[in-house]
Amino acid sequence: MANTLSNEKEVPAFGWAARDSSGILSPFHFSRRANGDLDITIKILYCGICHGDVHFAKNELGRHINYPMVPGHEIVGEVIKIGSNVKKFKIGDIAGVGPICGSCGKCSHCSKSWENSCPKTILTYNGHDYDGSITYGGYSNKIVVNENYAIIMPKGLPLEGAAPLLCAGLTVYSPMIHHGLCQSGQHLGIVGLGGLGHVAVKFAKAFNMKVTVISTSPGKKEEALERLGADSFLLINDQQQLKEAKDTMDGIIDTASGPHSLHPLIDMLKTCGKLILVGASITPPVLPYMPLMLGRKIIAGSAAGGMKESQDMINFAAKHNITADIEVIPMDYVNTAFERLAKNDVKYRFVIDVANTLNVSHID
Repeated sequence: MANTLSNEKEVPAFGWAARDSSGILSPFHFSRRANGDLDITIKILYCGICHGDVHFAKNELGRHINYPMVPGHEIVGEVIKIGSNVKKFKIGDIAGVGPICGSCGKCSHCSKSWENSCPKTILTYNGHDYDGSITYGGYSNKIVVNENYAIIMPKGLPLEGAAPLLCAGLTVYSPMIHHGLCQSGQHLGIVGLGGLGHVAVKFAKAFNMKVTVISTSPGKKEEALERLGADSFLLINDQQQLKEAKDTMDGIIDTASGPHSLHPLIDMLKTCGKLILVGASITPPVLPYMPLMLGRKIIAGSAAGGMKESQDMINFAAKHNITADIEVIPMDYVNTAFERLAKNDVKYRFVIDVANTLNVSHID
């Protein structure tokens, strides 16, 4: 059923926006489209800060940026209005919104619940909505979204810790499911122990996999083994450890966003092993091809996931009590959070307490 947009006037909203490539955010009054017959309006309670928010705010990825830009695609909030044809939600439900808020719903990608790969995917921010308006993200007091692009948040899952799962959790869960790297007893390597990596460890252990954290930081060994429950820890610059790890892993999830060689990772894979790249590296990685050919090994990329995977992921997280490790911050701390995130100075995700700290009395 097509969404009929309302004839009501646009809905006033308030948030924090980047005005230019400095990436500095400041209070911003704007308008959302009115709630259509398949839409829900969500009062935003929490919004996680993704490293991608920093890249977009500073225009570091070379994409067209619609300034002013309100970032945020790890959104959890309360449904406060529903359209006349909404079936999935009722007033008072808790909903989540991730990186996309729309797609064509008709193409081969959408028919497979790969809405994130649809050529007409609508990004939750810095995109164009169904009515042509600019989309604004979750660093704001409310959002209007088609019900099919929101997920039902399970009861009992702490909302602040669940918010980052809508991007970070989905980013690691989706390739694990799609590429079959979720079987009990498989050996999975996880490169990097940051916002993505620490959640990947939690999901992998919930799948009853053997997990090796691969890092450049010796100081993360205790965290990986003692607190997150990884089975082993490997320093990527230790030649003896690399030698011992050769041909031992069924798959590797690479969350690293900095420049690095893929050669030692490929060597760790068993024959027909899979290396999945999920880190948003600005610098292209070094790619050796002979080890791929000789070992029938696979390198693949993955970004976020579709709506079915999103709901499955959050249900799985609730079943296994998985949340992100977070630092909750007020909205007016967001610029400092961006600075700290650029230096990897957080364990492991910032989450904005939007409902309690967004001061709507600010004037532009």
